[in-house]
Amino acid sequence: MADKPGRLTLARVLPWILLIGGSIGVLASAILTDELFNILKNPHYVPVCNLNPIISCSSVTTSAQAHAFGFPNEFIGLAGYAAVATVGAALLAGARFKGWFWRLVNGGLLFAVGFVTWLQFETLYRIGALCIFCMITWLVTIPAFWYTTLYNLREGHIKLPARFTAAGKFAAKHHGDILLVWFLIIIVLILKRFWYYFGNL
Repeated sequence: MADKPGRLTLARVLPWILLIGGSIGVLASAILTDELFNILKNPHYVPVCNLNPIISCSSVTTSAQAHAFGFPNEFIGLAGYAAVATVGAALLAGARFKGWFWRLVNGGLLFAVGFVTWLQFETLYRIGALCIFCMITWLVTIPAFWYTTLYNLREGHIKLPARFTAAGKFAAKHHGDILLVWFLIIIVLILKRFWYYFGNL
């Protein structure tokens, strides 16, 4: 179904979400990569994002979790977010993709959001520190996954079983509320985990 001219629709907003979010993700991954190399070259180097005992990029980037597949996670971010930004730019240029391509994009973003969710858990409950630029990647990955999924459901590239049809309609109607709750849960978990520090500031 064609979108009405001038109307702010998912099809018009999604390319910008992917382009801007992907570009921010590339930038954050590039900064983290540079900081990691600086730490490796000089063990006494203090990253610009080391602000206090809790907000400490070096604690996160030098952890085992930051090399989940045997190499720095930043390399995954550089490639993955560049691909996301490229898809967004292509859509803005007028590209149209097949259903299989959209399912591939959605699968990649599903992996990404699952990976950052695991990293959130590890950051909070294993490493015990926060990384500003890592949190920026959380901030862009979740909306990219969420709105790509909603777009694919709307366009029929992904079909829900009949029993989940009502849930799909609810998600489409309350997409912003669900995204807000998602972020609020993360914020609450961060505050709860580090309240012993933030509560005494």
